[in-house]
Amino acid sequence: MADDQKQIQALSDEYQQLQAELEEAIGAREKLEAQQQENTSVQKEFKTLDDDANIYKLIGPILLKQDKSEAVMAVDGRLDFIEKEINRIEKQIAEVQEKSEMKKGEIIQLQAQMQQQPQAGGAPVAA
Repeated sequence: MADDQKQIQALSDEYQQLQAELEEAIGAREKLEAQQQENTSVQKEFKTLDDDANIYKLIGPILLKQDKSEAVMAVDGRLDFIEKEINRIEKQIAEVQEKSEMKKGEIIQLQAQMQQQPQAGGAPVAA
């Protein structure tokens, strides 16, 4: 019985660890989605500008003039990278969710076994 309690505690700890990992991954995805949205709006803004428009890039405390084609390529590259990272994190989230569900099933199964044990051994044997 004490072994079962230790096993349930260990499974519960693993489950909580998986939940924390899941929350972290979801937070990372949300951050990437915010960056994606920001870069998409910059990309849309670039489409409204003339080819000879002045574009400045903030580097530290300095604004540096940048060619429109370079700025467009940089934003497109960032969007491509962000999209790949979102896909990678989505796969990670799916894997952690699957592991979490399996661990939850193990806990429920062990708890059910523990509940059945006292009932099975509780009947006196007639001699």
